[in-house]
Amino acid sequence: MILYGLKTCDTCRKARKALNGVQFMDVREDGVPSEVLRVALDRFGDKLLNTRSTTWRDLPEAERGRAPLDLLAIHPTLMKRPLIVSGETMILGWDKAAQQAAEAL
Repeated sequence: MILYGLKTCDTCRKARKALNGVQFMDVREDGVPSEVLRVALDRFGDKLLNTRSTTWRDLPEAERGRAPLDLLAIHPTLMKRPLIVSGETMILGWDKAAQQAAEAL
């Protein structure tokens, strides 16, 4: 199981603590493989982009119109976090439903 997130993200810290033995990949330092992003975008659509983040608010309007995969490649912190990948299963975020799904893996 791989958790893509940020070291400084409180939600990612909670998920890491709850999921013993999860492999952590910092999106800022390690990035996210393009294939993982493509599959995640297919599954989650617009929910993959965190449009409530400071990074999003600081983007010029013209840049916001770029393709989501291009935006995530340039600004990996725009990805909603955490993204948990285990085989074919993907979980986005850390709400109650995500926690239950991750615990079932």
